[in-house]
Amino acid sequence: MIEAINDAHRVVMAADPDIVVFGEDVGYFGGVFRATAGLQKEFGKERCFDAPISEGGIVGTAVGMAAYGLKPLIEIQFADYIYPGYDQIVSEVARMRYRTAGEWTMPMVIRSPYGGGIFGGQTHSQSPEALFTHVAGLKVVIPSTPYDAKGLLIAAVEDPDPVIFFEPKRIYNGPFDGHHDKPVKPWSKHADSEVPDGHYTVPLGKARIVRPGNDLTVIAYGTMVHVALAAVEENGIDAEVIDLRTLVPVDMATIEESVKKTGRALVVQEATKTSGYASELVTLIQERCFYHLEAPVGRVSGWDTPYPHAYEWIYFPGPIRMRQALEKVMAD
Repeated sequence: MIEAINDAHRVVMAADPDIVVFGEDVGYFGGVFRATAGLQKEFGKERCFDAPISEGGIVGTAVGMAAYGLKPLIEIQFADYIYPGYDQIVSEVARMRYRTAGEWTMPMVIRSPYGGGIFGGQTHSQSPEALFTHVAGLKVVIPSTPYDAKGLLIAAVEDPDPVIFFEPKRIYNGPFDGHHDKPVKPWSKHADSEVPDGHYTVPLGKARIVRPGNDLTVIAYGTMVHVALAAVEENGIDAEVIDLRTLVPVDMATIEESVKKTGRALVVQEATKTSGYASELVTLIQERCFYHLEAPVGRVSGWDTPYPHAYEWIYFPGPIRMRQALEKVMAD
């Protein structure tokens, strides 16, 4: 996935000289996860450069660039540190088009590794996506495969509106089924690791049915797509698994069609439970599919606590909690 994201940068930067890439350590070093490796050498220091350790300054600088014709593609090193830039994102990035009646747009992308499962503890494992889906004017994208990562990132850069692009760092180097005590599987053995050369896009706002099924609809995104897939197969349930890809705009048409077919739904997120994005999906399903439901919509999430280091695999929605949720939805 890292290589796919890096390649997406190269494709868009080669096609458009107005695209600039910057953030903490993204230039000379190529980023803490190497997602921008080699870009400074290829495109020069004026188009790929290091920024001070100031998330508010990074986002604020990008706002000025976007307002005056450039297309910033910036990186916040970890989503846990995006909060100092939150005021800029909410008050300027998300609102500029509305405030100027469309005279100014904000053609920018804010990339950030997010999520847990890497023993990062409270300051390197958070999932703050719900804070951004709540803000009108932002699009929020979370890929689950290398193929989608490249196609969605190119689509995000080409979109005229601002996009928050969260990258699940637990699956940077391979899919993760939730079994932390088993060997890591590399992407090279996964079908979705095949990434075409050159330009292609995955449209924003279009979900993907990863696994067809008839008895239950499981809705997930990011790392949880792979956890959900493993859980339904291990428990022998004929579930349809949907990878949202894009949280805003969300592909409700695909969700509705699936839930009306299966009559049952389970939403999975890694983030804390209260006011999480899963809550919004549960509400939307209840509003639109109520008369087709055979059971209450289920939900699996992290706990309402700071992300723990010592108890990571109790917090992280894994095989045991997935099995319990699947059994409950199917039994109701």
